Amino acid sequence: MDYIHWNPSLEIFSVCGTPIRWYGLLWAIGLLGSSIIVEKINKYHKEHLLVEQLFYFCFVGVLAGARIGHCVFYGASYFLSSWSHFLEIFIPIRILPTGDWIYTGYAGLASHGGVIGLVLALYLYCKIYKFKPLLVLDMVAFAAPFCAMMIRLGNLINSEIIGCPTNVPWAFVFERVDLVPRHPAQLYEALFYGCVFVFGLFLYRKTSLKDMGTGFYFGYCISTIFTFRFFVEFIKEVQEDFESDMLLDMGQILSVPLIVIGLYFLYTSLYKNGYSHAK
Repeated sequence: MDYIHWNPSLEIFSVCGTPIRWYGLLWAIGLLGSSIIVEKINKYHKEHLLVEQLFYFCFVGVLAGARIGHCVFYGASYFLSSWSHFLEIFIPIRILPTGDWIYTGYAGLASHGGVIGLVLALYLYCKIYKFKPLLVLDMVAFAAPFCAMMIRLGNLINSEIIGCPTNVPWAFVFERVDLVPRHPAQLYEALFYGCVFVFGLFLYRKTSLKDMGTGFYFGYCISTIFTFRFFVEFIKEVQEDFESDMLLDMGQILSVPLIVIGLYFLYTSLYKNGYSHAK
């Protein structure tokens, strides 16, 4: 069977010897695109959010949370084993036994940590600038699936977070990994997150940000995304060796509380704030 052989160039071009990679570009498109979406919602509803400051808070919160989340959830045995390893959480270098060092970049980002970091950053933003937390969460969550889609496309380019072996006609052979046909799990996630964004846009055009009750889009976003994440993990390779003997992998375990939180906000927004009052 002719499978899709996947081995794209990671780099787009170089600037003064510094490579510009697809992964970084897709991250930037996701963050900037989400910022533009929030700006449009902000202008339409005249909420007067400080969108530029909000972008910086989101940027730092997501990246810091995703990095720390990866190191704690997936690599604690390494990053907490010594002071030099601990510093690698924050500094993109590795100190060698010889005393030399090598540039490693921030290899390893966890989406669950990114969500936690984002929520904490938004709480701090609302505390400083005196905005309603749930309203800001809704506006950011409305745009978040677009950003998540871009990030998963970046994972696809990098041939990371790969699926399990399969013989389905659309299987990918990730040549950087091996020559085994596998589920393109990153593509599944990217397509689903795109659908979550489009359906959220449909709901928004049919109703309004506030008609559904505050907290609705936040609950909708994390409950749908992490429910799908829970199930797609069954056809993904584990990210770390310690997950091999676990009934549920780390991604599934971390998804469960986020699903519950999302469903709670859906319930309270629809039946306490929105739907029950609209009857």
